[in-house]
Amino acid sequence: MEKLAIFDVDYTLTKKETSIELFKYVLKKDPKKIIYLPRALFSGLLYIMGIYDEKKSKESFFKFIDGLEEANMEKLVKDFYRNRLKNIIYDDAIAMMRKLKSEGCKIYLISASPEFYLKELYSLEIVDKIIGTRYACTGGFHSRTLEGLNCKGEEKVRRLMEELKKDNIKVDFKNSYMFSDSLSDKPLFDLVGNAFLINYKKNHDTIKILRWK
Repeated sequence: MEKLAIFDVDYTLTKKETSIELFKYVLKKDPKKIIYLPRALFSGLLYIMGIYDEKKSKESFFKFIDGLEEANMEKLVKDFYRNRLKNIIYDDAIAMMRKLKSEGCKIYLISASPEFYLKELYSLEIVDKIIGTRYACTGGFHSRTLEGLNCKGEEKVRRLMEELKKDNIKVDFKNSYMFSDSLSDKPLFDLVGNAFLINYKKNHDTIKILRWK
């Protein structure tokens, strides 16, 4: 049986929210995309107010990728990883992944952020599997429309089990690990024997807290 070391991405692996960093990067590359800024802000506000659910908020926020050709998306996300994403990863997160990899764990990244750019984290050769929210790409053109559900909470567990079944991997969950900054990942915390909250601002009775830089 395999042991897993599962990591959330935003504020766990990275110091910042990656979707916002992507939007800022796009604006820097193409200032005309500033026309999407009001929509991005508005979608976040409506989500906070409970008017938009997470799916609708994300689809509104990612309007700036609508119609982007696959070749252009590939170039964008590779440039984003090289120039921004890899620079906001916690050193302590990399050290932990290397440690657990050397102890025989498979390294899984499971996030609500989009797979279309998270896949660039395969450039970290220690990463075995990346699971994120999927967005439609039809006829070679990307869309802001979600394919399936937002990869959060129980959906993270469902997607994980789906991938394990597809890859025919049996897991020793008692000796596996989960790292996240948020209790929204309680379904994954409950799955493993070793759970850790990253830079959590409160105390917690049962989950150990790690301070990463």
